[in-house]
Amino acid sequence: MRKNLGKAVVLGLSLTMVAGMAAGCGSSDKKSSSSSGKGSVYWLNFKPEANDALQSIAKQYKDETGVDVKVQTAASGEYEKTLTTEMDKGEDAPTMFVVGNNQGVENWGDFCYDLKDTDVYNQLNTDAFTLKDADGKVCSIGYCYESFGIIVNTELLEKAGHKLDEITNFESLKTVADDIHARAGELGFDAFTSSGMDDSSSWRFSGHLANMPLYYESKDDGGWTKTPATIKGTYLDNYKKIWDLYTTDTKYAKDTLASGGYDAEAEFIKGEAVFYQNGTWEYSALTKEKGEMDPAKLAMIPIYTGVEGEENIGLCSGTENCWAVNSEVSEDNIKATLDFMNWLVTSEAGTKMMAEQFGAIPYKAAAESENVFLQDANELANAGKETITWAFNYTPNKDEWRKRVVSAMNDYDNGKGDWDGVKAAFVDGWAAEYKTINQ
Repeated sequence: MRKNLGKAVVLGLSLTMVAGMAAGCGSSDKKSSSSSGKGSVYWLNFKPEANDALQSIAKQYKDETGVDVKVQTAASGEYEKTLTTEMDKGEDAPTMFVVGNNQGVENWGDFCYDLKDTDVYNQLNTDAFTLKDADGKVCSIGYCYESFGIIVNTELLEKAGHKLDEITNFESLKTVADDIHARAGELGFDAFTSSGMDDSSSWRFSGHLANMPLYYESKDDGGWTKTPATIKGTYLDNYKKIWDLYTTDTKYAKDTLASGGYDAEAEFIKGEAVFYQNGTWEYSALTKEKGEMDPAKLAMIPIYTGVEGEENIGLCSGTENCWAVNSEVSEDNIKATLDFMNWLVTSEAGTKMMAEQFGAIPYKAAAESENVFLQDANELANAGKETITWAFNYTPNKDEWRKRVVSAMNDYDNGKGDWDGVKAAFVDGWAAEYKTINQ
């Protein structure tokens, strides 16, 4: 398989497609569960914010079973590059890694063990987040699903004289935010946290916020099933509306965002702002790990951008978090990895950690999550609101495309460019990056 890694290296180094990686799948002759040794696990983790919890659970698993579990966490935005390097280490390569979208299945398929009929696969309660290759082999399985939207400090919102049910679309969101911003001096807080555009924060906007125009365009196209070669940018004016709101109704000047150094999470915890765009994964940090915010005074609402009918949308829900097992390592290590994965989704300790760190997990024995943001996602879905799926999973050469968008947005914010530059980065950049990975 070394020649296939060579292909992946070329793709990985030129593409850097964060979550994407996977497909084709492992050799069937390694599927036997018999083993002459206990093997070990090497998990190349995709989520930096979960690192501490994963290190702890790895130690606990070793204490209970004697099996070594190494967790290495890739830096934000560097997952594909790190994976490409690590997968060339033979038996020391990761045994467990992330294959998060269909493009990834095309790129990394030869290294994916067929997970069908394994114990961990049989624990799934849905196949909604399962990725398969062209032959139908199971290359990766979702280990959690998440939602993102606009987190609201409802206590501050009410102090400003507003209620959550006032906000049903972009117009009403803007009315509330404008009012709060106009009275920020007397209130002691503003509408939105900072929208920093350094690497630690820009993914919230070049990835998650960008999902809104991508989703609506995908919907117009009948729903993407693979990465389109080109996009039209039909809803980029809507993207501009929400971005302008974020960067106007805040105490932070937009021409300072590119330099970074802001900490929106800390601002929100300190009560400096009512609104904070982020996801369900923030719950633990806000209420336990970094802050002690009252869950009863937190909520998550949809990201409204002024698209017709948006009164009927819910949160953005999906996953890039799908486990793959390296088919190229020893049978002992494959078995050890499968056993560890199954333990994570069936044991009391494993499911507790998964619920706390990742929220909802699609497994039969999943621990009930106390995460109010996930509860909001479920409530909106149960009310028949339209779930906004993760169209950004189809982004070609994700990291490079996002860099283009961030650069153009920085020029727009700094007054060095106009919104047409952002549109060009979006549309022309998409076509260019698609060509890069398909030439």
